[in-house]
Amino acid sequence: MSFRPEPTIEHGKTERTAVLLCNLGTPDAPTVPAVRRYLAEFLIDRRVVEIPRLLWLAILYCVILPTRPAQSAKKYASIWTGEGSPLRVWTDKQTKLLGGYLGERGHSIIVRSAMRYGSPTIAEVLDELKAAGAARILILPLYPQYSGTTTGSVQDAVFTWGAQVRALPELRFVNRYHDDPGYINALAKRITDFWTDRGRPDKLVLSFHGVPKRTIALGDPYQSECLATARLLIEQLRIDERHVVVTFQSRLGRAEWLQPYTEPTLIALAKQGVKRVDVACPGFTSDCLETLEEIDQEARAAFMQAGGEEFNYVHCLNDQHEWIAALSALAIRHTQGWPVAVDR
Repeated sequence: MSFRPEPTIEHGKTERTAVLLCNLGTPDAPTVPAVRRYLAEFLIDRRVVEIPRLLWLAILYCVILPTRPAQSAKKYASIWTGEGSPLRVWTDKQTKLLGGYLGERGHSIIVRSAMRYGSPTIAEVLDELKAAGAARILILPLYPQYSGTTTGSVQDAVFTWGAQVRALPELRFVNRYHDDPGYINALAKRITDFWTDRGRPDKLVLSFHGVPKRTIALGDPYQSECLATARLLIEQLRIDERHVVVTFQSRLGRAEWLQPYTEPTLIALAKQGVKRVDVACPGFTSDCLETLEEIDQEARAAFMQAGGEEFNYVHCLNDQHEWIAALSALAIRHTQGWPVAVDR
């Protein structure tokens, strides 16, 4: 086995503590080649797709990659900003803000971010952190609810990197924070601020990313953690649960995924006479393709065409103060006992 190059050891240099925020990822550009590279990396992950390997590879390379990138590139182009991919833009802002919030609380901690798929890679940023003197690294995925398809995959990437490293840093992982009071408070604040400006809807739809139903049957805790988040959020909002619908979006393939599905639910609500819906996506901490295009464009159009009169998308936590404060509290709690170096 060959090991990754090690930074030069400097005796007497202060060892640092670091936090690595990990998000799902994004293509580098809204182009067919960039999207194809991204989808190939994403969809080849055994954590993401668990059907028999040879069958899946045939589907991936003969059906999906020749056709889907062109469709997806158009969708990415519809949400792309002057700064780039919204997910990367928001993740970068969260990274910078978290470093500032920790510094204000007296914690000199290096904060960086990486993408599970795409760039910058987890391995690249871990190398950078080691070179910067980080001897202790907290891995903090930007997925509040644990799933093997997301948080588990981040850990796989870290362990793969670790198997190639001679001098490993101390590592800690945040697996979940679906019921963290700071996170729930940030979600509630985002929604109540929206309602203060716009009034309340007939229905609040909480749309989480879906996973195959089989994933849950095999022991993944994701569904129960989504439902726990929804319950705690409803309690914090102090609203009747009859006015809230929990749904799951982003289905891929023909297998049964967690239900009810978001778009069909919105169509059914419109046909039942529901005039206004507000849709929030608690499982996404940064606006991205799944929120800005799938919800705010596609789901909006489906609801309105089915007879709905008003559709509002409540944006993700992004750079909201309460969310960054919750992140900083999580980081401080999970780095307890580690020395926090003071810059000299």
